[in-house]
Order: sequence, then C-alpha cells, then structure tokens
Amino acid sequence: MRKFFVISILIVLVFAATQSVYTVGEWQQGLVFQFGEPVREVRDPGLYFKTPFIHDLILLDKRVLGTEPQSAEYLTLDKKRLLVDHVSRWQITDPLLFYRTVRSESTAMARLDQIIAGRLREEIARHNFIDIVREKRESIVATVTDGAQDTAGSFGITLLDVRIRRIDLPTEVQASVFARMQAERERIAKRYRAEGEEKAREIRAAAEKKREITLAEAYAKSQVLRGEGDAQAALVTANAFGQDLEFYGLVRRLQVYETILGEGSTIMLPPDSDLLRYLESPTFVLPTND
Repeated sequence: MRKFFVISILIVLVFAATQSVYTVGEWQQGLVFQFGEPVREVRDPGLYFKTPFIHDLILLDKRVLGTEPQSAEYLTLDKKRLLVDHVSRWQITDPLLFYRTVRSESTAMARLDQIIAGRLREEIARHNFIDIVREKRESIVATVTDGAQDTAGSFGITLLDVRIRRIDLPTEVQASVFARMQAERERIAKRYRAEGEEKAREIRAAAEKKREITLAEAYAKSQVLRGEGDAQAALVTANAFGQDLEFYGLVRRLQVYETILGEGSTIMLPPDSDLLRYLESPTFVLPTND
C-alpha cells in the first residue's frame, strides 16, 4: 500500500512538472492566463515555466499568414460584372487583442475576408471596367489595403498587403463580351480594308493618269519625229529625183504598175494614156554623166 502511494505521488509530481514547463517556438507567441485573466505575453522563443492547474497557455502564430478566399462577383462603375480573386497577407501583432476579439486564425481569416471584400466592392464600384483591367489594379489594391488596415488593427492584426490575383468575367457574360469583341474587331478590319481599297484606287488612278500622260507624250513625240522623218525623206527624195525628172517619172509609174497590175488584173485605158507610155515603149536609156 505504501509503495502504491509513493508511485502515485511520483506520477502526480511528474505530471505537475510537465504542466509547469512549456516551449515557445521561433514561429510562435504565447499568452498565459490565470483563471481567465491574462498575466503574461510571451513574444520570444524559449523554455518557460507556469503554475500548473492555475495558468493556461494559448499559443498563436507570429508568422506572416495569408488568405485566399473564393472568387466573388463585383459590379463596376459602368455596370459590368466581374469575378475577382484576391489574396491578402497579414500578421498577428497584438496577441492579447487578437485573442479577445477573434480568438482563432480561422475566425480572423473570415472577418478579414469580409472587410477586404467590402472595401474592394466599394473601390471597384468607383472605376470603369476597362480601367480596372488595364491600369487601375495597383491603385485599387493600395486603396483597399489602406482602408482595411484600420479595421484589421482593431483585431490585433496588421494587414501587410492585398493583391488581385485574377480578374475574370462571369460565365454567362463571357459569350456576349466575346461576341462584342469579335464584332468590334470585324468593324475595325472592315474599316482598314475600306481604307486600303480607297488607297489602292487612288494609287491605280494615279498610275493610270501617269500612263495616259506618258502615252500621250510619247505619241506626240512620235508624231513630231515621224513628221520630221517624212519631211526629211520627202526632201531627200525631191533632191534625188529632181536631178532627173524623166527617171523620177519612170520610177513613179513602175510603182503604180506594181500596185494596179496584179495577177489576173484587167484595166481599160485609152491608147493615148500617159500611164501606158512606158508599156508601149519600154526602152529607156539611163542618162550618162559626162
């Protein structure tokens, strides 16, 4: 009986010893309560002692935590619906206030998501759809972070950052938006094609005009050259045949004979026709130069 009593005492002492020692890790911070009232905050890591059965220990994370809620639908200033997926980073900086207001990390995440979503809804409602998609995203998240910081501070939380991870359109809106985008692209393409066709017509008209001018100038120049050539030929011919009129008459009549006296030709001329003179007396003696 005495041995059993000693063993029981040792067990109680060992249990009391284990209950009086606790460890705080590098990533943790602790709160020590005595009958529900806080008596000590532990911020530094290490081995600590507490009174067993009187003191209660609450350990909280002091690392940077994050929330990734599900996508929510928001309405822009120009009444466009958006699905926005945001993330946030936060840290417990006042463990006692945190424990008194939200108790746990899961509750803190839910409250923080509600705060950020409300601020984000207000801020998105102040901007048009195209501005949010193109260039206003950074300014929106900065305003949301600043606006939610004060409320998060009342929970013992420091909100470090809010980011928009993804912006999308609701499924039922995507088809109509894509249809409008396609119609807009087709309208732009038609405009470009019309402008191209107009430019092509202008180029063709200019080329045709230049062609006509070139042909006209070439024809005029050819006529001038032809006239000059005919005049030169006539002058040369006149000078050549002017030296012997009889020979010139012979040549001209031979040219006429070649034209009118083809195979099977029949002509009727009076006997005294001058055209028949060389046919009646074909003998012709070329003059000699003494």
